[in-house]
Amino acid sequence: MLLSLTSLFWAGNVVLARYVAGRVPPLTLSCVRWIGVFLILLPFAWPHLKRDWPALRGHLPLMLLLSATGFAYNNAVSYWALHYTQALNALLIQSAGPLFVALWSLVLFGVRLSLPQLAGIAISLSGVLTILLHGDLSALTSIRLNRGDVMFASSLFAFGLYSALMPRRPATHQLSLLAFTTGCGALMLMPFSIWEFSTGATLKPDLLTVATLAYVVIFASMLAYLFFNRGIALIGPNRAAPFLHLMPVFGSAMAIMLLGEALQLFHLVGYALVLAGVIIASRRWSA
Repeated sequence: MLLSLTSLFWAGNVVLARYVAGRVPPLTLSCVRWIGVFLILLPFAWPHLKRDWPALRGHLPLMLLLSATGFAYNNAVSYWALHYTQALNALLIQSAGPLFVALWSLVLFGVRLSLPQLAGIAISLSGVLTILLHGDLSALTSIRLNRGDVMFASSLFAFGLYSALMPRRPATHQLSLLAFTTGCGALMLMPFSIWEFSTGATLKPDLLTVATLAYVVIFASMLAYLFFNRGIALIGPNRAAPFLHLMPVFGSAMAIMLLGEALQLFHLVGYALVLAGVIIASRRWSA
């Protein structure tokens, strides 16, 4: 449930970020996002931060790497990429997220995908492709890569490293972990946000900007990362990664409900394949 809600919140984040592309500066949005989360969490996290500070300080290089990959680079570059790439391209690249997690887990820690995990990822990936390509594989030939695609892929590459490293984090309270990493992520992004502001790209003080910031701070950031971190702690990165395939499912469902798009057979087939793949990959199978 935690990982499914994470995918729902992040799917909404992608849809919203694509909608406001060109209106809300991507680096500033990402920086303000983490400043907002840090300030909201700090009163609740402060007692845990004081208690967990020795553990956080003792693992400072790892904590800074988690902040950079999971909060600074990943989010800023993915927002930036949505200014240059089409939604179909971004969602197709997003489907490779579990493979990046598996690659980092293998390279860094020798953790191999089990056969059920590999089968589950393959099945859910086929469901994602069914939805995104409307059941027509020939649509793959019409996809053209651009610099936004490369940027989006690099953000997923970084997030795969974050996901693989999460089980190695120090034993701390969830709130102190998230407050520390969001605070560091905001500090890392601040120079780039200042540079972006100097180029004339500023946040417009209107209702759309306020609604965008409220959603990304509360749902796509604070709740989503709390749920994602806890989900990885409970079942591990390789079993958690296939839940990322739920993002295109939720994204297409949002288009149907909010934008009036028609529900078609390929949606149902894709949903069934993704759900089956996630269940197979996330279950703990006996040897």
